[in-house]
Amino acid sequence: MSSDADLAIRLRRAAFNHALAQGDLAAIGPLLALNAQLVTGTDSAVLAGRKAQLTAWKREFAARPRTIYLRKPERIVASSAEPIAFEHGTWSGTTAEQVTHGDYTAKWRQVAGEWVIEAELFLTLG
Repeated sequence: MSSDADLAIRLRRAAFNHALAQGDLAAIGPLLALNAQLVTGTDSAVLAGRKAQLTAWKREFAARPRTIYLRKPERIVASSAEPIAFEHGTWSGTTAEQVTHGDYTAKWRQVAGEWVIEAELFLTLG
């Protein structure tokens, strides 16, 4: 399962990154579990649930200047006991004026054959 999970999660992450770059809310929704949790990197605000995250992304996409976020997975660790995995990597948020960056981890779960994000935790480093 490990190499299959690794590839599938990396492909789903690439789809998420593409959706972020394009401002495509419709593409983000299916990548998130219904009860997905996100803890932001600077103030540790919690976005609880897919709906809350999509609302936040809608605001982000409308902001000027717009920040383009990118997650770069470095390691995927798949469970041999359950259809779950951790993704560890680095993230960046880029505007014309600045780049913010840090580390993140994401917990994925395979549901009905598709990997979805259950939780993401971000740390702002600079």
